[in-house]
Amino acid sequence: MTLSTSGQQNSSSIRIQDAFWNKFTELVRDTVIPYQWEALNDRIPGAEPSYAIRNFRIAAGLEEGEFGGMVFQDSDVAKWLEAVGYSLANHPDPELERTADEVIELIAKAQHENGYLNTYYTIKEPGGQWTNLHEAHELYCAGHMMEAAVAYYEATGKRRLLEVMCRFADYMESVFGREPGKLRGYDGHQEIELALVKLYGATGEERYLKLAQFFIDERGTEPNFLVEECRQRDGYSHWAKKKLPIPTAEQMAYNQAHKPVRQQDTAVGHSVRAVYMYTAMADLARLTGDAELLEACRRLWDNTTKKQMYITGGIGSTHHGEAFSFDYDLPNDTVYAETCASIGLIFFARRMLQLEAKSEYADVLERALYNNVIGSMSQDGKHYFYVNPLEVWPKASEQNPGRHHVKAVRQPWFGCSCCPPNVARLLSSLNDYIYSASAGENTVYTHLFIGSEASFKLAAGQVALKQESRLPWEGCARFELTAVPEAPVTLALRIPSWSGGRAELRINGAAEAYEVENGYAVVTRRWTAGDVVEWAPALQAQLTAAHPEIRANAGRAVIERGPLVYCLEETDNGSPLASLSIRPDTPLGSEYVTDLLGGAVVIEAEGFREEQDSWQADTPYRPLAVRRPAEPVKLKAVPYYLWGNRQPGEMTVWIRTQGQ
Repeated sequence: MTLSTSGQQNSSSIRIQDAFWNKFTELVRDTVIPYQWEALNDRIPGAEPSYAIRNFRIAAGLEEGEFGGMVFQDSDVAKWLEAVGYSLANHPDPELERTADEVIELIAKAQHENGYLNTYYTIKEPGGQWTNLHEAHELYCAGHMMEAAVAYYEATGKRRLLEVMCRFADYMESVFGREPGKLRGYDGHQEIELALVKLYGATGEERYLKLAQFFIDERGTEPNFLVEECRQRDGYSHWAKKKLPIPTAEQMAYNQAHKPVRQQDTAVGHSVRAVYMYTAMADLARLTGDAELLEACRRLWDNTTKKQMYITGGIGSTHHGEAFSFDYDLPNDTVYAETCASIGLIFFARRMLQLEAKSEYADVLERALYNNVIGSMSQDGKHYFYVNPLEVWPKASEQNPGRHHVKAVRQPWFGCSCCPPNVARLLSSLNDYIYSASAGENTVYTHLFIGSEASFKLAAGQVALKQESRLPWEGCARFELTAVPEAPVTLALRIPSWSGGRAELRINGAAEAYEVENGYAVVTRRWTAGDVVEWAPALQAQLTAAHPEIRANAGRAVIERGPLVYCLEETDNGSPLASLSIRPDTPLGSEYVTDLLGGAVVIEAEGFREEQDSWQADTPYRPLAVRRPAEPVKLKAVPYYLWGNRQPGEMTVWIRTQGQ
């Protein structure tokens, strides 16, 4: 079933009212956004400086100094502003709005007369604009600022930043294109493409949509723009600060520019760039009806999620280039699984849901959200993981150069801090991910079971409902329809993959049969205001195995319960965690513990620990025949998103199964 473009719901029609998720949305509003504002202004003691606001002050002529930070530092301010926009849409805050307005004026002052906006090239390399699209992130930064402009305009009605970014987009249109004298180029880091689609949505200006199409269509064509651009720079690299050999088109796989996008079928290269591009491809397929582009999206979705995704919803298995490696290569301890990549995967999943309502997209969205994304931020909202490992040995992180990127504790900020404001903007806009609606087909889809109030305009009339959810601790959601039209309306409720296809539907207390379409339970009827729908997918703890090709997980299992992945921590289970094992048929006991970091279901099971007392310190190996029986122990597993919030120590998601 395909959704019409009119089915997209804006945040003003959906309000989250959920015991679990309001903790996060309120944390973002009350703590994360103010904390990140301090970080952007270099006021967090002991944290790496951002320089981001200072760069804008220098570019605006209000301060003297040198450019600081990464070439893409502007994007951190943009993502923070976008988060502010979403937050203001849900919770007006005059003081926060005043601060944002001041930042927007600062940005406007930094804009060139022709519309160009980028603090790095204004301060550090004036006159060097558009000479290193491969490395310098100019269009990437512009894209994030466009997203911020749209979010802020939709939240407040204020057009200042929107007008600034429309001027920039108009200037871009005069620079890029296939016409004589224009650059047939594109950015090394995708983002502008999806942002231009949003700008088109906010303004109705079709030229922005066409420019997004140009960037997507041009990518990977011959002659390869990024290769030719490197040749024009004589191989000089911004990052290496020296000349490097001119790359081949095949080597541009890192930027997903090794072949035209419609010919791509495997997720390659930098993982964030990839999923940002896939998101834009899905947007364009929906808006233009491009069937070939849709087929490419489906192929790339399948490869990404079925052969290159961690069980936590993380993607990107190597720190070399923050990239995909190859199918089934999913190491747990040298993992990358960047937070931004999971967020990008969530963007991609949402766009695929807008194209075709299939539960597999929402399943992945939910998996990434409940595990990799919220697990990247501490419960105090002030510390973050950039890399999200599935196995941590703190000593190895400290002393093994191959694992320095894997932190055993969350950090207050980063020199490259793309991830923290990305988390803020996603969680501030979470209400946009719960539902979608097909106006023409009079269908409301529930993708996520998050307590909320929502209203939808359908062809049949207005539908309003209230959802109450007990996830992730209990598998039950209750819907009350508070406004309905006279004509029939379809409710489509996702049957989550973790339920094993078992879910009970009741309407006004009576069990009801339902049809299944693409993983959704579908019920069509003439509803009455006050009707109550109860939806209860089966939820129980289980052990999950990995595909045999995933060598890192051979002979191991992971505990899952509903949307949550669980892990063992040294805090609860001692060290080394590698000595622990579990039998495949072991019963898994679940108990809600109120004093565990705000309350969570803990899972306990009988397990075993390899005996160590008979080993001598100077005997690393010995015949297996003298191995003593493992000792019975009680294993305690906590939700992955909570790990590392007590004290530093080992952590593992995958547990050896007994006898392996």
